[in-house]
Amino acid sequence: MTSSLDGRVAVVTGGATLVGHGVVQALHEQGAVVVVVDIDAGGAQEVADRLGDRVHVVVADITDDATVGRLVDDVVSTHGSIDILVNLACIYLDDGADTDRAGWLTAFDVNVVSAVMMTRAARPALASSGHGAVVNFTSISSKVAQTGRWVYPATKAALVQVTRSMAMDLASDGIRVNSVSPGWTWSKIMDSLSQGDRTRTDRVAAPFHLTGRVGDPVEVGRVVAFLVSDAASVVTGADWAADGGYSAMGPEQGVAAIPQLATEGAH
Repeated sequence: MTSSLDGRVAVVTGGATLVGHGVVQALHEQGAVVVVVDIDAGGAQEVADRLGDRVHVVVADITDDATVGRLVDDVVSTHGSIDILVNLACIYLDDGADTDRAGWLTAFDVNVVSAVMMTRAARPALASSGHGAVVNFTSISSKVAQTGRWVYPATKAALVQVTRSMAMDLASDGIRVNSVSPGWTWSKIMDSLSQGDRTRTDRVAAPFHLTGRVGDPVEVGRVVAFLVSDAASVVTGADWAADGGYSAMGPEQGVAAIPQLATEGAH
């Protein structure tokens, strides 16, 4: 039995992160050859060593256009094509109202412009694929205000709109473009802050997620694997919430708010 992505070549930027590992694993499970692109050689090599065959590491700075061009050329030369591009690389630089101009420009360069430049460089290969698909990583932060965060949410909101624009103009090349917006997902920062306590992390996340927990990286990765597969051939220009119901819940969370009026009045 063949898997849905057998023989296809995927490039995943930011693949050294824990969420990146989940995406690489999910694509690998479906048979893809995965090229992990990151400036963190150790984190990228970790997932390659764990998964073994069909995972390759390229250490590269995607904010440099010449590097991006060489990267795409080398992948096509080595593997024959690029069928899938996942723009996951990002920077979490955000000092809210205190962020200076340089910080804003750096964040937009990494989170938005680099995704655009990667897609632009890969477009001819994706168009030649016959199965060309791009997934941009956005966030639940693109849709809601969060205390002390101005920059990261703005970049992700911009990328949601860029995804629509990409989908519009790349459709004539047979390339589908979608985005994925994760909710709270187990990550290095959560691991560090909780000292590896996944149970406590789930307990903190529970009021904000219908699933009552943080997401697992591979769960998000499997949404990506679906979107780049032929099973999603009718899907393009969409932002997919892989967020455990975070965006559906709204400000009242999972609480019966109205009955509390009577309860409060009884005191």
